[in-house]
Amino acid sequence: MTLETLNIITLAWIGVGIVSFPFLLKVTAPYGRHATEKWGPMISNRLGWILQEAPSMIFLSIFFFIGDLPKSHVSYFLWGLWVAHYIYRSLIFPFRTKTTGKKIPVLIVCSAIGFNFMNGFTNGSYLGSFGGNYDDSYFTSAQFIVGMIVFATGVFINHQSDNILLALRKPGETGYKIPTGGLFKYISAPNLFGEMIEWTGYAILVWSLPALGFAVWTIVNLTPRALDHHKWYQEKFADYPKKRKALIPFIL
Repeated sequence: MTLETLNIITLAWIGVGIVSFPFLLKVTAPYGRHATEKWGPMISNRLGWILQEAPSMIFLSIFFFIGDLPKSHVSYFLWGLWVAHYIYRSLIFPFRTKTTGKKIPVLIVCSAIGFNFMNGFTNGSYLGSFGGNYDDSYFTSAQFIVGMIVFATGVFINHQSDNILLALRKPGETGYKIPTGGLFKYISAPNLFGEMIEWTGYAILVWSLPALGFAVWTIVNLTPRALDHHKWYQEKFADYPKKRKALIPFIL
């Protein structure tokens, strides 16, 4: 496969995301607080989360390491950022959540595996075969510094928001509460907002079409999710803050 072929595949993948966006805005993904059995057979939420998230780092690693381009310190670092995110998301986060008894449709898990295959394939192939030849001077470049600031900002917002959500319920408690603190003062889904910022930073760091594609898809997937969360909060809590937006402070 050539870089031109990879870019064509990536452009088609981005196109699928853009075309899918209006549909995703109309359909509430049936997992988490929005779970429903109407989408077919269901499995444990924790197991489903592991099965759907772990393939991202697995596929990225496979295509990264089978690529014949010599690996540099920078390419290993960029591979490591991706893997670190998904180690947390697939192997740590599911065991931090109070998800006992909750389930997720198998269809959602399977579609997420396909989604993570595409992103792992395109980004792993780029880093492993075509674009991983950064030299060590890249670590001190303006692009690397800006990208890392954006990426780290997204990680901080995402983890801070996760921690706030995870701390809402005391041992033995069930149900939902209105989250406060951090960016919850301004938006209903700062955890999702943080993840968008994180992968935008990664796209700046890698500066490739596949990395851009993943950032676009992150926005396409998480924007409808954030809007659904916001609507759910407003319907469930009569005293939900009126000025709180869904995803972008003061704007959306």
